[in-house]
Amino acid sequence: MRLRFFALSLAALILACSPAFAGKVSSSGYYKGIRLAGKVKVVNSFPDIKVQKVTSFPDIKVQLVKSFPDAIGKWQIVNSGEDFTIQYVNSFPDIKVQFVNSFPGVN
Repeated sequence: MRLRFFALSLAALILACSPAFAGKVSSSGYYKGIRLAGKVKVVNSFPDIKVQKVTSFPDIKVQLVKSFPDAIGKWQIVNSGEDFTIQYVNSFPDIKVQFVNSFPGVN
């Protein structure tokens, strides 16, 4: 009986710590070690992050800026010198993004 309880407890602990149950974007604005702020290059293949544009229930709200993309959720689209790359997708995204004119950041 104790062994069964131990096995079930261990299985529950493993599932609770699983990345599948973790939020996609951390509360500090990171996705898999990538700070979601800065200069972003849009690519057609081999992105750092696959992004789906949504109008509700985003993982992060993003404001496109022309300069000083220094806060979480502020992105400047560039052709070179990027901090990370994204690819827009319609399905199976890494994160869901809602583009806003003000108040960017993690929900």
